[in-house]
Amino acid sequence: MSTRRGLAIGCGGVLGFAWTAVALDAVERALDWDARSADALIGTSAGAEIVAALGSGRTPADLLAALDAEPGADPVLAAHVAVDPGRFPPLPGLGLPNLGLVGAGLRAGSPYSALAGLLPRGRGDASWLRSFGRALVGGDGWVDHPATWLVAADAATGRRITFGAKEFEADPSQRTGVDLGDAIAASWAIPGWFPPVRIGGRDYVDGGAVSSVSADLLLPLDLDEVVVIAPMTSAGGASATGLDRVERLLRTQMTRGLDREVELLRDNGIRVIRVEPGPAELAAMGPNFMDSRRRPATLAAARANADARVHEARRAASRTR
Repeated sequence: MSTRRGLAIGCGGVLGFAWTAVALDAVERALDWDARSADALIGTSAGAEIVAALGSGRTPADLLAALDAEPGADPVLAAHVAVDPGRFPPLPGLGLPNLGLVGAGLRAGSPYSALAGLLPRGRGDASWLRSFGRALVGGDGWVDHPATWLVAADAATGRRITFGAKEFEADPSQRTGVDLGDAIAASWAIPGWFPPVRIGGRDYVDGGAVSSVSADLLLPLDLDEVVVIAPMTSAGGASATGLDRVERLLRTQMTRGLDREVELLRDNGIRVIRVEPGPAELAAMGPNFMDSRRRPATLAAARANADARVHEARRAASRTR
């Protein structure tokens, strides 16, 4: 009997995107598996970009070729990763458009979600994300993979929503018939950095403001195994000095959320392979996940450590069965 396997990829900005491409390539080799064949693909923010690429038929090797600026790299991916959205957000606009996250964060015991709801309206330009999504599908529409879902959060309620081509059997909040570019922009709409994205009369923001991965949304799909690739979490914690301590505060909160999701999946008999960056990769990334100047160092550190991270993740998955 074949293994029913899902793939969940978390948020992480431009550096998390780069680290994930390396990690996913290592996962494919370790499992002798084509990630595009996953029974379900779910992604948040940077993870949404990657699962959209996978759902359109691109491979982790294609992503790496684009990141390395290799001659002959996929032109859609190459054009996308060549865009630098900037290390810092532009000056914000007026208004607090994400107040629904405050109540959601308080109810869930998530300080970072609550604080995200108090950030002013972002003024960042998400056009490069919309262009990427539309280039992947050649116009309005969705990718060919029938179970590709991108996670965003309703700005008014904080409720997570999945954009995709087909509905989850147990998720009535699913939104179908959505333009892929708009869905990626919504999943990437970091509070305070980018404005909410209006789809179907409602405003949506980065799903990572509520959950870094949303791996638990795969629970209704009767999977045997879920591969989690999470750039913004570190099981067991990660030490830091200087400005990195600020990043670790957010990482700690996101890790606790993923811990709960993984426990829920495992309690329901689902094997979870959880791949996260270690100290060397975090040192290469630094405290700002949007600092594209650190991308070469991030790729190098990821390549030096990815096989070991995946090996340990598989061992941990076996110990918890």
